[in-house]
Amino acid sequence: MTNKRPKPEGLVTKLRQVEVRVGQRMARFDAIREVRIAEQTYYRWRKQSGVIVFLNCGD
Repeated sequence: MTNKRPKPEGLVTKLRQVEVRVGQRMARFDAIREVRIAEQTYYRWRKQSGVIVFLNCGD
C-alpha cells in the first residue's frame, strides 16, 4: 500500500483553506481539523512551504 502524500498544489490549497477560516474568526485548531489534517502536519507544511502568516493585530 502506498502513502497518500499530497502534491505541492494540494498542500498549499489546504494551508490557504486554514488561513481563510482563521480570517473568518474560526479558531486555528478548529480550522485545521475542518480541513482534515493533523495539527502537527499543518505546522510542518507551513514551515516547509514558507507560507507567510499574517496575524490579525486588532480591528
